[in-house]
Amino acid sequence: MPVREVARARAAALRAELESHNHAYYVLDAPTVPDAEYDRLFRELQALEAEYPELLSADSPTQRVGGKPLDSFPSVSHAVPMLSIQTETDTEPSGAFNFDARVRKELELEEGAAPVEYAAELKFDGLAVSLRYEHGVLVQGATRGDGASGEDVTQNLRTVRSIPLRLQGPAASLPPLLEVRGEVYMRRDDLARYNEKALARGDKTLVNPRNGAAGSIRQLDPAIAASRPLNFFAYGIGAVSGWTLPATHAGLLDALAAFGLPVCQHRDVVRGAAGLADFHRRMGALRDSLPFDIDGVVYKVNSLELQARLGFRSREPRWAVAHKYPAQEALTVVEAIDIQVGRTGALTPVARLQPVFVGGVTVTNATLHNEDEMARKGGLCIGDTVIVRRAGDVIPEVVGVVAERRPAGATPFQMPRSCPVCGSHVVKEEGEAVARCSGGFACRAQRIQAILHFAGRRMMDIEGLGERYVERLVEFDLIHGVADLYRLTLADLLEMKRLADERGGVTPETVKQGQIATRWAENLLAGIAASKTPPLARLLFALGIRHVGESTAKTLADWLGSLAVVRRAPAPLLAALPDIGATVATAIADFFAEPHNAAAVDALLAAGVAPADEHAPSPELGGRLGWTELYAALGIPRLTPVRARQLADLVPEGEGLAALAPGCLELAALPAEVATAVLAWLEEEGNRARLTALAALRRELLAALPAQALGPRPLAGLTFVLTGTLPTLKRDEAKARIEAQGGKVSGSVSKKTDYVVAGEEAGSKLENALKLGVPVLDETALLNLLNEEKSNEKSA
Repeated sequence: MPVREVARARAAALRAELESHNHAYYVLDAPTVPDAEYDRLFRELQALEAEYPELLSADSPTQRVGGKPLDSFPSVSHAVPMLSIQTETDTEPSGAFNFDARVRKELELEEGAAPVEYAAELKFDGLAVSLRYEHGVLVQGATRGDGASGEDVTQNLRTVRSIPLRLQGPAASLPPLLEVRGEVYMRRDDLARYNEKALARGDKTLVNPRNGAAGSIRQLDPAIAASRPLNFFAYGIGAVSGWTLPATHAGLLDALAAFGLPVCQHRDVVRGAAGLADFHRRMGALRDSLPFDIDGVVYKVNSLELQARLGFRSREPRWAVAHKYPAQEALTVVEAIDIQVGRTGALTPVARLQPVFVGGVTVTNATLHNEDEMARKGGLCIGDTVIVRRAGDVIPEVVGVVAERRPAGATPFQMPRSCPVCGSHVVKEEGEAVARCSGGFACRAQRIQAILHFAGRRMMDIEGLGERYVERLVEFDLIHGVADLYRLTLADLLEMKRLADERGGVTPETVKQGQIATRWAENLLAGIAASKTPPLARLLFALGIRHVGESTAKTLADWLGSLAVVRRAPAPLLAALPDIGATVATAIADFFAEPHNAAAVDALLAAGVAPADEHAPSPELGGRLGWTELYAALGIPRLTPVRARQLADLVPEGEGLAALAPGCLELAALPAEVATAVLAWLEEEGNRARLTALAALRRELLAALPAQALGPRPLAGLTFVLTGTLPTLKRDEAKARIEAQGGKVSGSVSKKTDYVVAGEEAGSKLENALKLGVPVLDETALLNLLNEEKSNEKSA
C-alpha cells in the first residue's frame, strides 16, 4: 500500500480512537486510557497531519485547539427559531399543578381523563447554543441570540471536549442534517480549579459558572475558549432532514445520546401533576450535590404529537415550562476567620459561621475570597452578622454585611503577614487582590503543584513523573520537597504502589501471580537521575519563582552565569538586566531571601543537582552595572533616571553613597526634595547595608568578567517573532538558533519588531506584521539569514 494511503488509514484510526477516548472521559466520566497514552496518540495524529496536510479534517480532535482570533462573530439565522420557555414563578409544588392544569385545558381533557405524560429535566444555568451536524460532522455552532438569529461561535464550540466533532454510528444511519440544541455550562469544581490557576498567573478570575460559560463562548480569540473548562448537555433539536423522529421527547434524548451527544442522566418520564411535583422535590434535594448549577427544572409534554397540537403562545411553547427554585440566602454570625493556603500559594480567608440552614444544607463555612473583597463588603469583623448565599457552591460565600448589627468595638480582620502553614512571609503585589505565601516548594500546601511544575517538560523534564505519582508520593509522605525526588529508591516507589493499590482495593494480576512489576519504577528513577544536570535556565524556571518564565530564566542564566550569583543578586542589580523590571526583580530577590526557599535550594544541591552549563557572567554585563542604572533601580522616591545620572556624577560609587552622613554637602547640587528623599532612604533600616552589599557584589562581578568578549553576535539588537508551523524547524530550535547569534525572540508583534518568521497556519501575528510593515521571513529565508551571519563571523 502506498505510504500516503497508510498514513490516511492511520490518521482515520487515530481520529476514531481519540474521539472514543474523549467520549469516555468527558461524556461517560469513565476514562479508558492514561493521560500520557492519550497525549501520545494525539501527538502522532498531529505529526501525520503536519506531514500530510490533506489528511486534516474538520472532525479531527486536533482542531479543538481553536483557530485564529476573529474581529467579530458572523450572524447565523436559525432555520427553526430557538425560543425561550415560560417560567413558573410559583416555586412551591403548586407550580407543577398550575402547568398541568393549563396543558389539560389546552388539550380539552375531561376531569377523569388519563394523566398527561411528561419528560422532566434539569434547567441548566449556562449558555444555550445550537449545533449543526451535516452527515454526522459538526459544521456550525451558534448562540441563541434573539431566537431568530444568533452568533456563529463554531471555533469556540469546537474546543468544548464533550461536544462530538463527528456523531457516533454508521454513516448511513446519520441524518443528512441535524441541529442539536443544548447548554454550554461549567462545573463548579472546574471553575474553582481554573480560578486558582488564574490567580497564580495574575489573570482575572471568572465570577461564577454561568458567566464563565457564556463569556468563554463569546470570546473572539478561540484560544481563550480552549483554555476554559467547558461542558455541554443536549436537550432538544432544531432543523432536521432525512431522519425519522422518535415519538416522544424522552426517546429523542435517548437517540441523541446514542449519537454520542452528552445528555444529562438526571431526567425522568412522569405522569400528571403529582409526578411533576415529585420530580421538582427530588431534584431540589439533589441540587447542592450536583457538580453544576441549576436554577430549576423543565417540564415538557413527552408526546411530540401532543406538542404539535399544543403549539406556541407568542414566542413560548405551550407544552413546556421552567419550574424555578427559591433563592438560597440566609443570615448568620461570623464566629472566626481562618486562612486557607491553596496549591499555588494564594491565601484565602474563610469565615467560620454559626450553623445556618440555607440552600438545603447546614452551612458552617463561607469563603471571603480576598482582603480587597472583604473591604468592599464593609471590612469584615468577628461577630458581624452576614448574608450567606449557598447557590449550590461547594463553599458558600458571604455576599454582604449587616452593618447595623456590628458589635461595639469590633475591628476589621487583617490578613496575616506570615503563612499559617510554613511561616514564610506573605507578599501582595501592587495591583493584585490576592496575598500569597512566598514559601514556594518549601510550603506544604503548595507542594504538589510546585513539584509538578519542577518536573515539567520545559523545566527539569523528569520523564514519567505525572500528577498521579506526585500526589501519591506526597500523600504517603515519601517526599516533602523537590530534593526528596533524588533520594527515592526502588523500594519507595514499590511501597507507594502497594499503598495506592491497598487503598483502592485493587490487587494487580502480577501480584496475584506472585510477581511485582518494577520496570515502571526503574524507568521513573532513571528519568529522575537523568534530570540531575539541567541547563541553568531550566533549573531557574523549575524553581517556580513568581513571574520567572522561560525567557526570564534564560536572561538570568545568560547574564549572571551561575546559580550562586543569581541567589545573591539584589533586586536593583537584577532590574539592570534586559527585560527584567522592578516587580520581577523584587520577586526573584525575595524568593532567594526567604529562608525556607534558601533551605530548599540548598537541599536540592546537596542531593546532587547541579547546572551543567554554568559560566562567567556575560561580557556585556559591565555595561549594565553603571551606578546611574543601579541608583535608578534602588526605588528611592523622586530619584528619576535623570536625577540618578546627576547623583552618579556627584557620588560615583555606591560605597560612597552608603557612607554619606546626614546634612552632607555632596548632594547640594541636587534639587532639595531629591536630596531629602535620598538621605531619608539611607536612614531607613538596612538600606545602607544593602547598598554596601550591592557595591561589593558589583565589584566581584566586574572582576569575574571575561577579559575578552565572546565572538561577534551579529543578530544582537534584533527582535524576531515566530508564528505558525515551520516545515523542518521546531519553534524551540528556531528560537535557540536566533538567540545563539544574539537575537531576541518576542511573543508579540510591534513597531519595534525587526522580523516575523511565519510558517503554515500563521495567525494574527502575521496579519499585524503586514499592517505594520514588518519584514516577513519564511523558514528558508531565516536559515539563509542565520547561515549568512555565520559566514560573516567566519570571514571576520
